[in-house]
Amino acid sequence: MGIEILGLPMMYYIAMVAKVLVAFVFVLLTVAYATYAERKIIGHMQVRLGPMRTGWHGLLQPIADGVKLFFKEEIIPSEASKFAYLLAPLIALIPAFITFAVIPFGGVIEVAGYKIPLQIAAYYDTALGQVYDINVGVLYILAMSSIGVYGVVLAGWSSNNKYSLMGGLRASAQMISYELAAALAIVSVFMLTGTLSLSRIVELQSGSGGFDWYLFKQPLAAFLFFICSLAEINRVPFDLPEAETELVSGFITEYSSMKYAMFFMAEYANMVTVSAIFTTLFLGGWNGPLTAAIPLLGPVYFIAKVYFLMFVCIWIRATLPRYRYDQLMHLGWKVFIPVGLLNIVVTGIISYFI
Repeated sequence: MGIEILGLPMMYYIAMVAKVLVAFVFVLLTVAYATYAERKIIGHMQVRLGPMRTGWHGLLQPIADGVKLFFKEEIIPSEASKFAYLLAPLIALIPAFITFAVIPFGGVIEVAGYKIPLQIAAYYDTALGQVYDINVGVLYILAMSSIGVYGVVLAGWSSNNKYSLMGGLRASAQMISYELAAALAIVSVFMLTGTLSLSRIVELQSGSGGFDWYLFKQPLAAFLFFICSLAEINRVPFDLPEAETELVSGFITEYSSMKYAMFFMAEYANMVTVSAIFTTLFLGGWNGPLTAAIPLLGPVYFIAKVYFLMFVCIWIRATLPRYRYDQLMHLGWKVFIPVGLLNIVVTGIISYFI
């Protein structure tokens, strides 16, 4: 691989394409089977079987659902604002996938004598012997999560349906409110690390057999971030923008076929992304026993942590009822934001004296 393009070896571009494909396939397959896992897990929690008839124990159910949605008739409301109506599903789905560009899902592996960091937006400098990634990865994540709000709001407004509009208004207020508290939780981690680079944050959690995880150093921030993330992605008990009992299906009421499927995929892709971000910030990322000796164990630990958090999200859905809207706003503005600010102050005081 002696060929160079723009000063970088050809292997760099091959590795980049390979990492993008692996991350995309991983998220896509996880999204497909997260729907199956949720139906089976909630089924067993409610003492029933869940999907059973499509394949062995219903394993082909996600494929059957995808084929059904692909061939369903596309219906666009005659009074809809068509450009915004068609654009909204893309705006909701794409940020959930491209967020993975900055998340490190493993350490550095060696292929054909070339060292490859298991992070899409990262490069290993052989001269200096260190990994360079986007040094504002946390800000990138916050920016991408903010873009996803526009997809939901556009979907609610462009459908020209009162239930959709109400769902879009709820979503905009909810996501903006809880995004503030989630950002405050991240600030407390930033205060301990002094960096916004996600690979560096993972590296700082690599010692003491897991006791360096920020879950133990910042338990309140971890709790805040996880609960606010549920509200950000409209998961139970914060699924007010959809709220089938009140708003039919909220902002996706007028969507059908693949456009509906794209919103459905966006919800589960966001659940994967949120779990991956929580793993990176609070659970040591890909760190675990023997990762220094066997680098390929890193992605295994990372995936195991992500899947555990997704299970917790499903467990919460099977357990908790939906909040009322006034309770939702009260919790976000009068509880989580003050607690997040208090946590930052306490972290600052402790950091100063220690």
